[in-house]
Amino acid sequence: MRLSVLLAAASVATAVPVAVPAWAQVAEGPARSFAPRDLFGLRAASDPQVRPDGGQVAYVRLTNDIMSDSTKPSIWLVDLATGAQSPLIADDNANMTPRWSPDGTRLAYVVAGAGGPPQLYVRWMASGRSAKVATLEQAPNQIAWSPDSKTLAFTMLVLDEGKPLGAPIARPEGAKWAEPLKVIDRLTYRADGAGYLKPGYRHIFTVSADGGQPRQITFGKYDEAGPIRFDRDGRSIVFSSNRAEDRERDPGESDIWRVSLADGTLSRLTDRKGPDAQPALSPDGTKIAYVGYDDRIRGYENSRLYVMDRDGKNRRVLTGGLDRSVGAPQWAADGRSIYVQYEDHGLGKVARVSLDGKLADVASGLAGAEELDRPYTGGDYDQARGVVAFTQGGPDQPPDLAVARGGKVSRLTRLNEDLFAGKTLAKVEAMPVVSAYDKKPIDAWIVTPPNFDPQKKYPLILEIHGGPFAAYGPYFSTDDQLYAAAGYVVVYANPRGSTSYGDAFANEIDRNYPSHDYDDLMSVVDTAVAKGFVDENRLYVTGGSGGGALTAWIVGKTHRFRAAAAQKPVINWTSEVLTVDGYNFMAKYWFGKMPWEDPQGYWARSPLSLVGNVTTPTLVVVGEQDFRTPPPESEQFYQALQLRGVPTALVRVPGASHGGLAARPSQAGAKANAILGWFERYR
Repeated sequence: MRLSVLLAAASVATAVPVAVPAWAQVAEGPARSFAPRDLFGLRAASDPQVRPDGGQVAYVRLTNDIMSDSTKPSIWLVDLATGAQSPLIADDNANMTPRWSPDGTRLAYVVAGAGGPPQLYVRWMASGRSAKVATLEQAPNQIAWSPDSKTLAFTMLVLDEGKPLGAPIARPEGAKWAEPLKVIDRLTYRADGAGYLKPGYRHIFTVSADGGQPRQITFGKYDEAGPIRFDRDGRSIVFSSNRAEDRERDPGESDIWRVSLADGTLSRLTDRKGPDAQPALSPDGTKIAYVGYDDRIRGYENSRLYVMDRDGKNRRVLTGGLDRSVGAPQWAADGRSIYVQYEDHGLGKVARVSLDGKLADVASGLAGAEELDRPYTGGDYDQARGVVAFTQGGPDQPPDLAVARGGKVSRLTRLNEDLFAGKTLAKVEAMPVVSAYDKKPIDAWIVTPPNFDPQKKYPLILEIHGGPFAAYGPYFSTDDQLYAAAGYVVVYANPRGSTSYGDAFANEIDRNYPSHDYDDLMSVVDTAVAKGFVDENRLYVTGGSGGGALTAWIVGKTHRFRAAAAQKPVINWTSEVLTVDGYNFMAKYWFGKMPWEDPQGYWARSPLSLVGNVTTPTLVVVGEQDFRTPPPESEQFYQALQLRGVPTALVRVPGASHGGLAARPSQAGAKANAILGWFERYR
């Protein structure tokens, strides 16, 4: 693993290496605290699926591979009676998305191998044999079984190159010409993590579970979204989609639809202004649960749980009294209640909601494996026959598989037990904070180094989450563990604007970001300093995405930090909203006006407007394939700091997207080392 990266030096034009701290050097014997090389040993559980009879759970195990510098998914099975585990298939392919047939005899899944798109397979559990059900031209998504276990449905991209501009020029035989022009006319044409999108539309297909020719069910210049669900009689499929004429200009809109498998007839089941999505059919087929909200064109809205009759009538909200956002609805077997997942004060939960709106928690500690570098909320669950399987994590535990049944929770896997054996991890504890701005309570956590001594003085890192409509929680974080192992106390928090605290708390920053979230974060630092073991003269700050924007904002507002590292930041809101992949959403929902309609409003919220105040040495980090906060955002800040003579350096992470800045273990370790190396310069 590469333990250092080349940075552009602040004082010269040539690149120089940042020194690797002594703690990161190869040492005699095993590391006693979490080290960069341990990133390659991490494992995590995701996407649990309970067999319909509740006797077995399939889940996706994510394993980092040191030779390919990547995360490989594989499907494993856990027998709930014995606890025995076994891999579904032992090969080097990426095996993912397990989905049980309703009769429990087969498991559909997706295999992604070299040379071609991922393919859909079915496993006959009794014989242990698998077969590809069809050769697909594009990757399948949103897999669903028919009630009789005979048919599979999925969504797949249907290519549509559109009309050409101008007549093609005849190329002489054997001539080597440049690639043809690429004409883009769709409003949504690129996405972070996917890059420039293939032109086309995502539609619903069906295919025999025994193998056959896929049949396209929906058509037109529309995208169908999952999850997709068969009706109880197997004659139609329910899904969500935005089929309005101006659909691309209205990203906050979608409705629940039904399509007949016999003739493709479409029925629209919801019609309000706002997104309706994630339909789930009741066991008797008479009702549909779904989530959505009335779109008020604000930065944040709680998604609520609704129920309606099969034909779309008698719609009613079940979680109107819950000031939290819910998702992933699943009906209980008796049809009298609906399971959902939600987040409360940074903690992921699964709850059961009765048809009269009463809510009861059944599992807590849901944790996601999407971004293990930072302690974000997240997680997956599934349920059948009173068994709830979910991904459970904690401050010292990346997501494992757990089940809740009969009022008890059991942890089924300990995927990192060998890796963490003999190591002392940093300790994470809640640290209540009161904002100096308005005395509002702010949830925060403090991470102390291994072998922490409260009689000593430690340097401190303030680490800020992105979003900004997102939340941290008491979860494992590779960055925080590496920072703490290097001798730093780390604090992180959910300032106003964070999710999991209700509608009003999140919308404190609606049309007002950054603002008093800055005061909340300074109060977090003040609270940590007041504990007595933090050296007030050695404070540092970093954060990614929205946290990167706040880092850049902070160094423009205060000089109290010795050094900073702004990761994938927004620097200039005008350029950001016109280059972000979701540009049809951001300006409309976060500002209410276009940049040319309110240039001063955009400028007043841009960290670039404060660059004249910055004296703090500031590192800037960005992925070279970031389509969410594109590299020019980081480069604007870097070049502005260079012009002012403020010590700075720019780290570009090759091939990395916004969400995948730390997706490859070597780059995750190198990124953390670069930030620590920068802080060491000014320690």
